[in-house]
Amino acid sequence: MKLHAVLREAVAQFRRAGLFFGHGTHNARDEAVYLILHTLGLPLGELDSVLERELSPGELEAVRAILRRRVRERTPAAYLTREAWLGKFKFYVDERVIVPRSFIAELLRSGLAPWVSDALRVHRMLDLCTGSGCLAVLAAHAFPEARIDAADLSPEALQVARRNVRAYALGKRVHLVQTDLFDRLAGRRYDLILSNPPYVDAAAMRALPREYRREPRLALAGGRDGLALVRRMLAQAAAHLNPGGLLVVEIGHNRAALEKAYPRLPFTWLDTSAGEDYVFMLHREDLL
Repeated sequence: MKLHAVLREAVAQFRRAGLFFGHGTHNARDEAVYLILHTLGLPLGELDSVLERELSPGELEAVRAILRRRVRERTPAAYLTREAWLGKFKFYVDERVIVPRSFIAELLRSGLAPWVSDALRVHRMLDLCTGSGCLAVLAAHAFPEARIDAADLSPEALQVARRNVRAYALGKRVHLVQTDLFDRLAGRRYDLILSNPPYVDAAAMRALPREYRREPRLALAGGRDGLALVRRMLAQAAAHLNPGGLLVVEIGHNRAALEKAYPRLPFTWLDTSAGEDYVFMLHREDLL
């Protein structure tokens, strides 16, 4: 059977099963393409050149096996392949962490310009709720002079983060810290604090598709209104920021609730591929 026929079969199978996407791909075809090419060890960006390739019996069975798992288990593709991509950066992932998909990753491609005018002047950074460590790794590349604390409550998540930090040879610049937000960071101050914290509210948690229920609840649940951890950050971040320092936080669909709860805070909403409602920025002086 040729690859294009297997792809057509996979797309139909995914659609019949009513799979949910959002862990790196957004539709049945893109997810099927990724799983097939990954399983065959083919370049992910060169589909057209391999569509006429004839699969051996062994290759066909391997592809069909991973497609069956995706349907039967409702497991996100990244957990099946043990990898996730943010731009050109590949990260190891498994069920100990959520699948990386932060809008902050987009903002780091430009070094948070224009809000950070000189990337070389960022010397101390904190990635709060680091999970797989992906934002810490991206930040280390965006800010080459920065030393970064990558903090998370979950020791299991930090095991995954350590693997990714090691893969990019950043062990001397990225320091992993097990802590409940700022609890074990007393006395530390930063030029920049990034966070993609748990922000799914209680009602949305109850309605999550099966694919999202495969991810650690600790990394998703943000309390009744999704802002439980954000409130703590806003209360404590100023004490951990240098003068002129920035706090950048992703909050999902909670902009209206956040602005209602903090009407006097001058939030700056950063532009992402999904719009300006998902990531806010505050200066230290805004928080005082």
